[in-house]
Amino acid sequence: MSSYPNTADAAAQTLDDAPCQPLAVLGREVEVPLVSGEKVVYAALDYAASAPALQRVWDDVAAYAPYYGSVHRGAGYLSQLSTDLFEQSRATVADFLDLREDDQVVFTRATTDSLNLLAGAVPADTRVYAFETEHHASLLPWRGRGLDVHYLRAPRSPEQAVAALEAALAESGQGPKLVCVTGASNVTGEIWPVRELAETAHRHGARIVLDAAQLAPHHPVSVRELDVDWVAFSGHKLYAPFGAGVLAGRGDWLDAAEPYLAGGGASRTVAREADGSVAVEWHRGPARHEAGSPNVIGAYAIASACRALREAGFDSLVARERQLIARLRAGLAAIPEVRVLTLFGEDHPRVGVLSFVVRGWNSSHFSAALSAEYGIGVRDGLFCAHPLVRTLLGGEQSEPSECGAPEASLPGERSLNAIRVSFGAGTPDEHVDRFVAAVRELVTQGAQWAYRTEGGRCVPDTRR
Repeated sequence: MSSYPNTADAAAQTLDDAPCQPLAVLGREVEVPLVSGEKVVYAALDYAASAPALQRVWDDVAAYAPYYGSVHRGAGYLSQLSTDLFEQSRATVADFLDLREDDQVVFTRATTDSLNLLAGAVPADTRVYAFETEHHASLLPWRGRGLDVHYLRAPRSPEQAVAALEAALAESGQGPKLVCVTGASNVTGEIWPVRELAETAHRHGARIVLDAAQLAPHHPVSVRELDVDWVAFSGHKLYAPFGAGVLAGRGDWLDAAEPYLAGGGASRTVAREADGSVAVEWHRGPARHEAGSPNVIGAYAIASACRALREAGFDSLVARERQLIARLRAGLAAIPEVRVLTLFGEDHPRVGVLSFVVRGWNSSHFSAALSAEYGIGVRDGLFCAHPLVRTLLGGEQSEPSECGAPEASLPGERSLNAIRVSFGAGTPDEHVDRFVAAVRELVTQGAQWAYRTEGGRCVPDTRR
């Protein structure tokens, strides 16, 4: 059975029978100024970077805030309450991820922090395998640590991805091996064949870590079902932007490694030796890599988001998102100048993330016009996935052009970067409609304002 869902019939569904309403998020009624002086309700369509906080998460954090206290070792009531809340949050995350009984949950700052932590715990003679299509957070942490790192070329189908890993591992020989793979691309939104890759890795004696930063906010992630060894994700993409992340999974490599940070909390005992040196016995388990005062509010916010998503029902959330994706894709497909970027083909299942280029437009100019003239927030650039975006655009990036200069004015010309639209459980239906209508209007009528480059960004020229 494949690890990604079948959405072949998604395009046939309509939003009229959507199974649930969008979840309440902060900022849903915020109005922003347009360059014309008018104000409109902001359409936040950059969830892949940072999703808004769920109202439920905000309310939970606000209710706890007066009781905030030091975590671990404090004798006072608020300290004990905060410690209980912190450890209960760990248990909630473990349940959300369907961890194995002996797995650990380590609270970090974000996915990037989690994967750097794991990279520091990997045995020195480990061979690491990652596709060049990874986000920089999972592409770069393995470098400069004396590890034998192998980057696999961008596959053009899930089957090709599995075959490429199979071939690479077949030649790997003995010794520890680790595979790092994304669950859903932060560029294309396409869902990767995680379970098949895990089966391949384990068959060759390799372990596998899942970058679930883009997958966890959109789909249930079961460590048992996917059979991955570790999973990493960020709170700020899971509707809990309070500065925390998670690394969860097997404890042996983590317990054998030096603490990620040396300091209080990671140390079990510290003693002065006769020669004047200091001897340290480190904790085992999550505390080993959580030195310092932990971000209890961030951990609690993640746990609150996990509960909210589970209670809302992932089946309903996934079904509604598929319908939004189908509507977005149908709208963009009707605009000939728009080219959607894909590795695995237009019909491959994806989460609510989609990147595209517009013939005749600089992507920075187009995104700036969406914001300034329509109050729609998207992202442009290479999305911290430079090798992947350059592959999808057909070559290496050139020097940035002036704002407003076309990147691909004629068929076949290369774009310098791309535009990304992303959404999730808090996105109202009308925001997707507004976006498609704005894209169509910009393509057919052009921007209504002049733009210039300032500080490396394209901005409306208000000097007139």
